[in-house]
Amino acid sequence: MNIQGLQKLTLLDYPGKVACTVFLAGCNFRCPFCHNASLVTHIDVEAQIPEEEVLSFLKKRSGVLDGVCITGGEPLLSTDLEEFIRKVKEMGYKVKLDTNGSHTEKLKHLAEAGFIDYVAMDIKNAPGKYGMTIGIEDYDPANVAKSAAYLMAGSIPYEFRTTVVREFHTREDFEEIGRWLRGAERYFLQSFVDSGDLIQPGLRGYTKDIMEQALDIVKKYIPKAELRGVE
Repeated sequence: MNIQGLQKLTLLDYPGKVACTVFLAGCNFRCPFCHNASLVTHIDVEAQIPEEEVLSFLKKRSGVLDGVCITGGEPLLSTDLEEFIRKVKEMGYKVKLDTNGSHTEKLKHLAEAGFIDYVAMDIKNAPGKYGMTIGIEDYDPANVAKSAAYLMAGSIPYEFRTTVVREFHTREDFEEIGRWLRGAERYFLQSFVDSGDLIQPGLRGYTKDIMEQALDIVKKYIPKAELRGVE
């Protein structure tokens, strides 16, 4: 498994938990606004962190940390992800998985086998604009829709989240997303921020006022929707 980063402490990534975050390389999407391009398009093989080093850290932090967030990239691409999570769970940690929702069966398997405790799934855009938004023009978002439906069925605690980019998202998109995810338990709109590690430079976020307008649209369908990281 190609581990490219370890954030040793986060109070934000796993709701209600003191956690760390493990970053895995590789993704099947090419979102122009991806803030972790170094995990997608120009992976540094020499920067790989041995799995044993991460597990050793977790063993030492047992009783201090509550959970482990696994993000990417797209973690479900890792063929040995399940075995890694098994070792993490054996130490008593809760596991949160970040995913783009494109691997429905793997997501369901991990959830139903008890390997993951919380899922954060990215909703890139309205279904009709998915391909354009993820940098794969002819992409069929059927699996994304299946993953969203699976989570909304209530099998596991979850959240949906959309990174809002001026060049990709419009009022009409938020109407469509709202109708698609009507009644979702948790949905966050996050304003795009240029991390300096993008696939496509020159993109912009919206102002707080516009983000609040987008939230008002979404809340008609998803009353529990919120803004995240908007100041």
